[in-house]
Amino acid sequence: MPVILAVALLIVQVALWFHARQVAEAAAQEGARVARAAPIDSAGWEGTATAKATEIVRAIGPRLLGGATATTSEREPDERFVTVTGSAVQVIPLLPSLTFTISATAGGPVECFRPDNGGEDCE
Repeated sequence: MPVILAVALLIVQVALWFHARQVAEAAAQEGARVARAAPIDSAGWEGTATAKATEIVRAIGPRLLGGATATTSEREPDERFVTVTGSAVQVIPLLPSLTFTISATAGGPVECFRPDNGGEDCE
C-alpha cells in the first residue's frame, strides 16, 4: 500500500509541475507580447510587460506557481524577452528540501507597424 500511495502522489506531483510550467509559459508569452508591441524607442515597457505577466499568473494559477517573478531583458536593441520564474506546488510533504523550480522565457523582435502609404521605416 505505501508503494501505491507513493506512486499516486508522484503522478499528482508531475501533473502539478506540468500545469505550473504551462502557467509560466502562458504568462511569459503574454508579457512578451506586450513588450514586443511597445515602440522601440519607448520607455517603461519593462514595467508594463512584467505587470502583464504577473497578472496572468494571478489570473490562471497563483497557487500553482508560488513565488512567481517576471523579469525582462533585451538581447539586441530590437529584441525583447520576458522570463517568468516560480516554484510548483509540492504534494509530498515528507521532502521539504525538494523544490520544483520552473522558468519560462518568451520573446522576439519588436513589432514594426508601418503605415499603408508606401512603407516608411520603423523608428
